[in-house]
Amino acid sequence: MVFLTSNLLYSGGKFIRKHFRPHFLDSLRLTVTGGHGGNGFPKIGGVGGQGGCVYFVAKEGYTLKNVVKAHSTKRIKAAAGEDSTKVRLLGRRGNDQRISVPVGITVIDETGRNIGDLNEEGKTFTAAGGGPGGCSGNSFIGQPGQSRTLTLDLKLIADAGLVGFPNAGKSTFLKAISKASPKIASYPFTTIKPQLGIIEYTDYRQISVADLPGLIEGAHANIGMGHKFLKHVERTRMLILIADIFGFQLSPQHQKRTCLQNVYALNRELELYDPTLLEKPSILLINKLDLEGASEEFERIQPNLHRLEEQVAECPEEIRPRKLLNFERILSISAKEGMDIDRVVANIREVLDEAAEEDVPEPDLERLTRKNREYGPKVV
Repeated sequence: MVFLTSNLLYSGGKFIRKHFRPHFLDSLRLTVTGGHGGNGFPKIGGVGGQGGCVYFVAKEGYTLKNVVKAHSTKRIKAAAGEDSTKVRLLGRRGNDQRISVPVGITVIDETGRNIGDLNEEGKTFTAAGGGPGGCSGNSFIGQPGQSRTLTLDLKLIADAGLVGFPNAGKSTFLKAISKASPKIASYPFTTIKPQLGIIEYTDYRQISVADLPGLIEGAHANIGMGHKFLKHVERTRMLILIADIFGFQLSPQHQKRTCLQNVYALNRELELYDPTLLEKPSILLINKLDLEGASEEFERIQPNLHRLEEQVAECPEEIRPRKLLNFERILSISAKEGMDIDRVVANIREVLDEAAEEDVPEPDLERLTRKNREYGPKVV
């Protein structure tokens, strides 16, 4: 009876399906206002206290859902400054509001301009300044604090990001290599929110992998939800491109692309969105080798996959990249059957370790020699 009543009282008439509920929040708009300045005391020259400020502070393990839970109205205001009195000529400053936000936040103003990045634990950004207190310069009348609407845009920070067209098998692959449980189905766009999985190795090493919703041609121009998805690739250390061995066709109205053309098309979308993405180490996975005829098809296209530069001229102009990704590994897999998954997991670690070694600068041997040189008398 209680269940029936709750259904009848529910204004929408039906509950939201579980996989459509907002499990992952990557964008949030907040209205922030600094505290009003306190009034001065004209007779004796007293100065009002400055209004408090609103700060964003990066915090590990925090999510935008935590921000919404703590500030359900999405309006944040700092305390006003204290008025000047006979007892206290200099009014107290208003209390600041320090809002914890996830690490990886980009702060965007009303015009769409990037005004701050919070990429490290403890990093602070002044979201709204407090108003000055009343003094002789403003007729002893406290001024209002800064007020504006800001967007907190979260970009996932992961070791590797999965990139591919819809139904390429990204979610199945993520489930095969980690304990993540993304929605999996035989139709495109089953992943509508980014998913994060962790690869755990026997020596307790952990590597995070982000499964991004499937791209479509034109994603770089924000067709579909292109920028909403592509932004998460920016903060991954490496890229894992996944392509269906038999190609992909979004709908009967769209042209069918072969596996090789899909690789070029993904390369092109990344290049047009942000050319610096092509400098990241990358792995290419050709998926669905469990299907009939897949092994023969892979043997046929494998030579072309290893010489993409020579074949790019034959690629249709609309998906032809100017600069190609330099794949560290090209592997064939079946994410559904778990074929060669262990080999891929080992290669992901190898590529990340190789990239980390390249980032370490060569030691200055001359400087180290000078630093370690012995001074004073020596014992012979």
